[in-house]
Amino acid sequence: MNGPQAAMLPDGRRLHLQHGPIDLVIGADGQTADIRNAYRAARGRFETILPGLVEELNVLRRPLEDHAWPAGPVARRMADAVAPHGSVFVTPMAAVAGSVADEVLAVMRDAAPALRRIHVNNGGDIALWLAAGERYDVGLVADPRDGRQVGTARLTAADGVGGIATSGRHGRSLSLGIADSVTVLAPSAAAADAAATLIANAVDLPGHPAVERAPAREIDPDSDLGERPVVIGVGRLPGDDIDAALAAGRRAADDMVRRGLIHSAALWLRGRSVHTEAVTSALRGWPAKRLTTARHFRDRPGSRFRTPAQGGHDAKWAGAGANERKAR
Repeated sequence: MNGPQAAMLPDGRRLHLQHGPIDLVIGADGQTADIRNAYRAARGRFETILPGLVEELNVLRRPLEDHAWPAGPVARRMADAVAPHGSVFVTPMAAVAGSVADEVLAVMRDAAPALRRIHVNNGGDIALWLAAGERYDVGLVADPRDGRQVGTARLTAADGVGGIATSGRHGRSLSLGIADSVTVLAPSAAAADAAATLIANAVDLPGHPAVERAPAREIDPDSDLGERPVVIGVGRLPGDDIDAALAAGRRAADDMVRRGLIHSAALWLRGRSVHTEAVTSALRGWPAKRLTTARHFRDRPGSRFRTPAQGGHDAKWAGAGANERKAR
């Protein structure tokens, strides 16, 4: 595994950081000196994130009740994000991408508090910060496989959204559910990441003959899901079954809203969608059939960041520990 890589993107405004399974696209708005300071802080912190996580991978791949709380700052963010969901099986790895994004955003804010806007996009899980009066636009699409955009939702500082995450069975990771995509807006990227994973898992039809499953470790020997059956294929589903699966996911999402864990969520399966009863002002007014997944994240007209659907527990981390130790 190569060491941390850092480069400005061709637009000259965004910073790209990559190390093993972590791939960040970072943007900021403000005075040039502040942006420079923030990017310098992001690069400095990024140097140690993957090594710190690798040291605790054995802990992070197990449910919290099986062991003591992790020690590292990013690992603690992961644990904090999944701790409220202890009634279902989940490990801190469900929040790894969002937690990394939150950590980098935090050091950027500390280094340059006068910045107007910051976003840290970690492969589709996005941490963001907006000063008063600022906004970001989020593109909405009907299906993560075709990327067709159906509209734009506007996030403002007043919405209190600090993170956006998308999960589903069509991403790079394994999922226990059949959702095409679930997008969550939450106070942090870590919270959104964990919630999107679990809501996508809840969009399911247990025992349905059209849903094909296999033990997670048959697909990924390093998966924290172990022998749990993950979805590997979905055949034809009658409309009533699609609605039943979405309703199950919505119940999970509405419960998270009531508990204050997320702001809102939108769920999509086979051309149908539902959203939580509570909808942030950014999404208010969108018909359910069109409110789906945040595929494009735009910080200026014409500038987009792809946010492909993520699976439950990031498969890109398979073997990361061994590879990182070998690279040292």
